[in-house]
Amino acid sequence: MISELKAFLFRGDVLALAVAVIIAGAFQKIIDSLVADVIMPIIGMIAGTPDFSSMMVGNVLIGNFLNAIINFLIVGTALFILIKAAGKKAEEVK
Repeated sequence: MISELKAFLFRGDVLALAVAVIIAGAFQKIIDSLVADVIMPIIGMIAGTPDFSSMMVGNVLIGNFLNAIINFLIVGTALFILIKAAGKKAEEVK
């Protein structure tokens, strides 16, 4: 049983997944900083304050939800651009 566990844990795909999770956690901090420290202040300069947390429709507080949607769209766009750029670099290396 221990040898089976060892074989499972040290298979290439399990180790690759572990490395990917660790790198993704570190990369998340970079993307969060890009959104919070670079992109949102630019949006704030263009459209006023980029914080919608106090926005209400009737008695329903929807501002935090709007902030989460905007953050998701910005993060998704940034990741798309970075992945496209990395893909082009990988093609140039070949």
